[in-house]
Amino acid sequence: MPKLRGEAFWRETLRSAHYVVAPMVDQSELAWRLLSRRHGAQLCYTPMLHAQVFLRDANYRRENLYDEACPEDRPLIVQFCANDPEVFVQAALLAQDYCDAIDLNLGCPQMIAKRDTFHSIVQPTYLCFQSFSVLLANEKLSVPITCKIRVFPDIDKTVKYAQMLEKAGCQLLTVHGRTKEQKGPLAGVASWEHIQAVRKAVNIPVFANGNIQCLSDVEECIRKTGVHGVMSAEGNLHNPALFEGRNPLVWEMAEEYLEIVRKYPCPLSYVRAHLFKLWHHTLQVYQQLREELAKVKTLEGIVDVNRELKLRCQEEIANQKEGEKPKEGLPFFHWICQPYIRPGPKERCRENGDSGTEKGVRGKRALEEEEDGNSELLSKNKQKKKLRNPNKSFDPSLKPKYAKCDQCGNPKGTKCVFNMCRGCCKKRAFKEVADCPGHGLLFKTKYEKSLSWQHSQRGIQSPEISQRGDAEVGETAVLKEAGDS
Repeated sequence: MPKLRGEAFWRETLRSAHYVVAPMVDQSELAWRLLSRRHGAQLCYTPMLHAQVFLRDANYRRENLYDEACPEDRPLIVQFCANDPEVFVQAALLAQDYCDAIDLNLGCPQMIAKRDTFHSIVQPTYLCFQSFSVLLANEKLSVPITCKIRVFPDIDKTVKYAQMLEKAGCQLLTVHGRTKEQKGPLAGVASWEHIQAVRKAVNIPVFANGNIQCLSDVEECIRKTGVHGVMSAEGNLHNPALFEGRNPLVWEMAEEYLEIVRKYPCPLSYVRAHLFKLWHHTLQVYQQLREELAKVKTLEGIVDVNRELKLRCQEEIANQKEGEKPKEGLPFFHWICQPYIRPGPKERCRENGDSGTEKGVRGKRALEEEEDGNSELLSKNKQKKKLRNPNKSFDPSLKPKYAKCDQCGNPKGTKCVFNMCRGCCKKRAFKEVADCPGHGLLFKTKYEKSLSWQHSQRGIQSPEISQRGDAEVGETAVLKEAGDS
């Protein structure tokens, strides 16, 4: 049976999904997906999986996909990050029987992607990698190939990039309306204007990602951009009932999630991370519970922390005065699931104390204060090391001396061809498309391999595919020229 494409794929296989839970590293595991589906989510993605590890490691495949088969968990899209078209396709072939589509992440700012892929940093030099990955996957896989991208600052460049992926065989495109630099405190507001432009320029379904904090945001995004569906990440983590338009009690969501985890276990670190998000506002009030959640080592221990949090909140509700309003400018009381507005750089500086002299806030510790033996001035990490080894010294003068990097002063790699540390070496090798065997960076080798693969494909493909490849190379050149300017 031929695989469905474009609109037909979205309508029949994905059941016209409008409400989508994003792929989140270590956060969109089966238990969380099932919780989200119970509360309005119509489509879920797996966490982003590393294609090379997925291909070589049977345990990684079993832990992240094979052992998680669940009839309730459909439709499901498996997402990969990859830096080699052939490796990506081979990994996708191992996963295609367990999902409804394979997604290639072309715009993730997470360190797991930055360490090992070119796709996470959308640069014109490597657009050919992305196009060929999609082209090859579209030809080899029995399920559709989809892509998730971040935008370029320039709308026209973003549109050309989306059209290139569509021509390569992408059947559904998710557009995160932020650039690759917009993350953490620099995230800012996602551009729906970019998303709207892409939606008008392509003939495949488009999902929007960014600025989603409640159900009204979802409806407004669909109305303004015309997209087929809306994807939520942080909004979903702070309120898994977002797509229902409800704001439930935080301990109720935690209880339901922990019950699902009993049936479908996952690493305790995932559970703890979810509850830190879910209880974010409440833990600002009950700092002791934050410490207990950080230290607990069993699922039952986490259940006990949730029970204690519930009792404290219920006591606070019972003592609440009539007409009392939420504090700290929150739309709801802290025990109700609600969005978290990430502070910008200026707000974060004020929170941390710019000079360390604000009342009640301590700034960064001076280095000499850390080394004088007063453990109270050491960071928590160093205090733990001090407990394990009381004789350990953090005096920088006692550290071994290394040859310094020519750029930043960090220790350089002993076999680096550029006499740099790995971070600086990677930036230079990436910019110059060069190799550094000492650091295991093979940008030039992989680029030449991609070109060789391209030429070999042209020799065996039909004229239609060859012409399509020529068009993609031309578009890549256009985007590169725009990037260089």
